[in-house]
Amino acid sequence: MDTIVETLTTGLPVLLLQFAVTLALHGLGVALYMLLTPFHEFRLVRAGNVAAGIALAGTLVAIAIPLAATLASSLVTLDILLWGLVALALQLLAFIVASRLIPGLRGMIEADNPAAACVLVGVQLAVALLNAGAMAG
Repeated sequence: MDTIVETLTTGLPVLLLQFAVTLALHGLGVALYMLLTPFHEFRLVRAGNVAAGIALAGTLVAIAIPLAATLASSLVTLDILLWGLVALALQLLAFIVASRLIPGLRGMIEADNPAAACVLVGVQLAVALLNAGAMAG
């Protein structure tokens, strides 16, 4: 029992620090995403726009997937921070590319077109899974 308590005593602070860093990275990623998007997700969601809700929910998950892989595969907090920033850059780049490949994305999201939001989320999740696989290496 002493070994379990000792392990918990030394491991829990590390876990909490690494989890906090990952949550902060996630928040940063979502904030940067919202700055990049030409539409205002929260305003649209509050107005009942389903497409905006799908796009925002997909982004939350797509940003979390590679960060989770980084968290799971890194031994030190600095690795999580550095590789987490790389993961965010790749995810944001995926959104930029997807928004260029889907002509009129802004108008479709603002017009509450869930099909457009689903395509956007599909691209984001596909890149997130590949990104996570690369991060877990």
